[in-house]
Amino acid sequence: MTTPTADLSAAGVSIWLDDLSRQRITTGNLQELIDTRNVVGVTTNPTIFQGAISAGIGYEEAIDAQRAAGATADETIFSLTTTDVRDACDIFRPIFDATNGVDGRVSIEVDPRLAHDAD
Repeated sequence: MTTPTADLSAAGVSIWLDDLSRQRITTGNLQELIDTRNVVGVTTNPTIFQGAISAGIGYEEAIDAQRAAGATADETIFSLTTTDVRDACDIFRPIFDATNGVDGRVSIEVDPRLAHDAD
């Protein structure tokens, strides 16, 4: 018996999750969705992270460390989001390798003020 997502995947559809949070990463839920729902990528954006961070689950220690280091709000958000994206990339790495980079990607919107900043 197959699942609807397995059928879609077999038909060539790349199933992406539009939701990323530290809790999804640390609880194993992201890996579970890869294993059971054929998820091969994830995208996120500031609104998704705002919801995850404001819920506070999994971010308290990192926020406290950033505060203790004197980080600004922008620096803190950058640190939290890039950590989560990097960790998600690690989880998706086997898919990326197996598909020669076709799948296994993690997408995040970046600050539009960086559009002309090549570095």
